[in-house]
Order: sequence, then C-alpha cells, then structure tokens
Amino acid sequence: MAELRTERLLLRQWEDRDLDPWAAMNAREEVRRYLGPVLTRDQAAASVARFRAALDERGWGWWAVEVRETGRFIGFTGMDPVDDDVPHLAGGVEIGWRLAPDAWGHGYATEGARAVVGFAFETLGLPEVLAITAEGNTASQAVMRRLGMTEDPGAAFADESAPPDSPYRRQVVYRLERAAS
Repeated sequence: MAELRTERLLLRQWEDRDLDPWAAMNAREEVRRYLGPVLTRDQAAASVARFRAALDERGWGWWAVEVRETGRFIGFTGMDPVDDDVPHLAGGVEIGWRLAPDAWGHGYATEGARAVVGFAFETLGLPEVLAITAEGNTASQAVMRRLGMTEDPGAAFADESAPPDSPYRRQVVYRLERAAS
C-alpha cells in the first residue's frame, strides 16, 4: 500500500487509534452538513474497515491523514471509483477529503489533495480525476479550484438518497485532466 508524504502531512493506512477521532469527527453536524446524517460509532467503524480493505486491495483509496510534526490524526483524503449510483460518471475516479473542524483553514485539504492528484496521474496514469460535492459546499469547491479543477455543469446531479430540501441534494462535479506530456 502506498503512503503519501507532503511537507506537513502523512497519508497512510488506517490504524486502530484513528477510530475514536474519526467517530467523533463524523458525529459532528458541521462535518456532515453536506454529506448526510451524522454517523454512529458503528457506522464510523464500518467505514474505517472499508477504507482499510480498499487500501490493502488496491494500494490506494481513502488514506488516513496525520500531521507529520505531531502525529495527530486530522481526517482523510484520497480517491475512490465513483459510486454506481451516479451512472453518468461511471468509470471515473473521485478525489476527496474530510477533515476535523480544528484542521480547517490551514491548507491541509489542498496539500493532501495535491499529493493524491499527483499519485493519480503519475503513479496510476489516470487520464482525469473528478471531485463531487454539494452545491452549497463552497469551501470544498475552493479547494477544487486551487487544484486547477474546473466545474462541469453538465455533470451536476441530484442525490436521490437525500431529502428534497437537504443542503446536500444538489451535487456539482469538478474535473481535472492529466496534463499532456
């Protein structure tokens, strides 16, 4: 399994010690605002198990993120094949991030995502990556633009699993193509 390092971050396999802060983070409404209902501890544990398995199987996926200087777990960043419930994006690979609120505003999402994009293009040779977020999630969209991604208005969609009036029903899609060599 690949580990990715940046100047300040380590993107690595999930460890048992990550579960408590991951569960606490996903129990916070402000973290889940554009994702759906808060997670129970069991749901958080199940997600960690899925992330570990994907990293072991493929060598890439949703990496745990820690601050190198302190070893503190702050969330995840990585990539995964687009879910089957978004058929018009089938075959694509989505990049993403989710950080604890006390890690917001420090540039960690952009820094970690840049490492993921580099891995996607340089190691895996992917032709493009996608990023998907709720229309109202302007903070994540700002990260996408800092990565050089551009919005694809024709790919936007409604998350049918979300209630009609939820802040995460309308989803926007950004794309980044690998630069020609």
